[in-house]
Amino acid sequence: MRILILGGTAFLSAEIARQAAAAGHDVTCLARGSTATPPEGTAWLRADRATGRQAYQVAAGEWDAVIDVTRDPGRARDALEALAPMAAHWTVVSSCSVYADHSVPHADEGAALLPPLTPGTVLAAENYGEAKSAIEHYATDVTGGTAHLCRAGLIGGPGDTSDRYGYWPARFARGAGPVLVPDIGSSATQVIDVRDLASWVLTAAGLKLAGALNAVGSVVQFGDYVDESRLQGKYSGRTYTVPEEWLVARGIDYWAGPDSLPLWLPPGHDGFATRSNDAAVAAGLSMRPWQETLQDTLEDERRRGLDRERKAGLSPETERRLVEEFQAAVSGPAPARRARAGRESSRSGQ
Repeated sequence: MRILILGGTAFLSAEIARQAAAAGHDVTCLARGSTATPPEGTAWLRADRATGRQAYQVAAGEWDAVIDVTRDPGRARDALEALAPMAAHWTVVSSCSVYADHSVPHADEGAALLPPLTPGTVLAAENYGEAKSAIEHYATDVTGGTAHLCRAGLIGGPGDTSDRYGYWPARFARGAGPVLVPDIGSSATQVIDVRDLASWVLTAAGLKLAGALNAVGSVVQFGDYVDESRLQGKYSGRTYTVPEEWLVARGIDYWAGPDSLPLWLPPGHDGFATRSNDAAVAAGLSMRPWQETLQDTLEDERRRGLDRERKAGLSPETERRLVEEFQAAVSGPAPARRARAGRESSRSGQ
């Protein structure tokens, strides 16, 4: 196929470009290249999408597949209007954040969506779902419903710059004192390996699949994920499993960002990590074992440095402070101390 990737320099789009080139496709990446360049084996059209429709003049021509990963509805619309008439297939890498309700487990592609972001609204983390919803709307309208709306879940694997999935295996591998874990062992996690997602995007483009499909990973209990992280990190220290309300009271954030606990979801998100991927699997989505993703992520974390500053997770200073506070709490008056210590010991596996 003759493939145009709008991007191709970061995480998912770079992985799509690498796999497409390795498979023998004629791959072109349209990108600024301000922080990174496209992978070897691909052609590079250097352009700034912020300049509007004129940015796509360098990509004029026929394409078997165009793949767009942007979160900016304006840029998505400009690209569609400039290139879609000459593209045999269009892929929007969207997100399960487009869904309006994250409380219902096992919901599929028929669940209600957020309203599209109003044109002119400043993009922010808080309106990410609405922005992706707007992009889906434009793609469906311009292509007449023939675009593939690839609704990705949380993406993990080697090269993840969000630092979310890799926090736990890296933390256990680092050692350095007790590890603080939220008491959510039976809660679900759902991560798709970036390599599997990239492969799926290319498979769907080759098949010219259309419509929305959830590209999400298998459901894995948080406790199993933490146990595997501890095992692969060869951690033999102590683990403190602490109540959620205790963490909230001390200002620890859910999910992502500085001084957060990754994969810990706020109340009302029982369905966020249990989306149905049945339709995508039936259409050809294939996923490696999650333990392999975790192992490869840990290897990548080691290469990047276990002690580096991270975008997500507890800083060493914050974790030490919280551990000291929790140790003081469980060493209170004798009756309460025995009760709390027994609870802590049973959860820590010591």
